[in-house]
Amino acid sequence: MTGLAAGWDHAAFTQGRAGDAEHDVELLLAFLNTRDLELGTDVLDSAAAWRAWVTERGLGRPGDPEEVRAARASLRASLGERHDGPDPTPAAGLVRVDLSQGVPTMSSTDALGAVLGAAARLAVLGSWERFKICQADDCRWAFFDRSRNRSRTWCSMQTCGNREKARNWRERRALSVT
Repeated sequence: MTGLAAGWDHAAFTQGRAGDAEHDVELLLAFLNTRDLELGTDVLDSAAAWRAWVTERGLGRPGDPEEVRAARASLRASLGERHDGPDPTPAAGLVRVDLSQGVPTMSSTDALGAVLGAAARLAVLGSWERFKICQADDCRWAFFDRSRNRSRTWCSMQTCGNREKARNWRERRALSVT
């Protein structure tokens, strides 16, 4: 068994899923998208909301929201998110590597450790480059690019891609009319 455990039975939790890596993708995307620009919400603005988010996923202790916010900013910056101001502060979560029946497994008792453990495992698997930030300025949602050539630009072609293409068309049309 390989996997990321964070205060719960990871094998039981991921049973019936496409595998541990897919669970890690889902966890990391959920974490990266705890801030929603369109709705103007941020789970990390409220200790109660962050605690509820962590509890819903069975990730152990919530940890310090400021440290968690710094980790999220750092992860998003590594994916190419543009931001004003200084570079995000480095953050760390406690991750342990144990042997379970002779197989190394990663575990954590806090949420940040679970998220960073998932990110590390995906990086080792070569999947990190597939995480991207939507290029729509009013969206900035994180997504996992499953396209064969890894060329996706928007989280959703139907929403963000369509809006951008329509905006570009209107701009070109306005230029050609003048």
